[in-house]
Amino acid sequence: MKPQVISVGESLVEIMRDSPGQPLDQAGVFQGPFASGAPAIFAVAAARLGMRTGMVSGIGEDAFGTLLDRRLQQEGVDCSQVQRLPGTTTGIAFIAYQRGGEREFVFHLRQSAAGLVDESAVADSYFDEVKWLHISGSALALSPQSLALCRRALALTRKNQGRLSFDPNLRPELMPLAEAKECFAPFIEQADLLLPTVEEALAITGTEDEEEAARRLLAGKDRILALKRGGAGSTIYSRSGRVDQPGFSVVEVDPTGAGDCFNAACLYGVDAGWPMTQVARFANAAGALAVTRQGPMEGAPTVAQIEVLLQKSV
Repeated sequence: MKPQVISVGESLVEIMRDSPGQPLDQAGVFQGPFASGAPAIFAVAAARLGMRTGMVSGIGEDAFGTLLDRRLQQEGVDCSQVQRLPGTTTGIAFIAYQRGGEREFVFHLRQSAAGLVDESAVADSYFDEVKWLHISGSALALSPQSLALCRRALALTRKNQGRLSFDPNLRPELMPLAEAKECFAPFIEQADLLLPTVEEALAITGTEDEEEAARRLLAGKDRILALKRGGAGSTIYSRSGRVDQPGFSVVEVDPTGAGDCFNAACLYGVDAGWPMTQVARFANAAGALAVTRQGPMEGAPTVAQIEVLLQKSV
């Protein structure tokens, strides 16, 4: 069976400092490699929730590419459109955590396999049963080839009456804000589900008022806007109004991937037609569980694990 949820964009390995307060411009200890990349984390999170999920990406013919391919397939993600590109290396992100929770990145991406994918090599028929296409802004900012791939994926999704889920995932290391706003605009315009953080929503709309940012992003369309607030929870805007839901109290081990797990769980609830309050609680729980394990994908929860946390919080 062909996938119903397709994630397009970078697959990479993540190599991280083993404790906060170790900047990347100094010698120190790293741990990893971990399978990562926002679109890949989303794909694993969606697969763990039981959705029929596929990935369109590029990996190198190296050990890191083997790690990614093996991990995605073990998680049940269809990898038939993940291109193994000869003569390229797999994307890498080096990450350090500051004591205040901020992250520092050094990327090897643009000239990696993730940035050199061939959009013409993707089979049109792969999108025959697509219900949702998920795109991260980092994939749009990565390279001209990756942007072309995302545009083609969106055209094929629309051709098959699928919907678009879009996370801006602003990365100034890849693209300045002004350029990103212009690049992202056509995808924001067509999105059925928008998934920014509050800070991203304000930055993209150029306002300091959250309600005004929400109004501009909704743009009078029948769409859903889910604003992520980290540990504080989320707010969902739709034509039926605004829903605020608090987060869950958990012990944070590694915040990487929490937003991608939130995205997958939010899409799961929206696809099921749940009320927005239920969607927000479910997605908040998924994001909370994601931070309780070391590694970008390790904390991605199943439906049963989310339900346990929801029951505990009643």
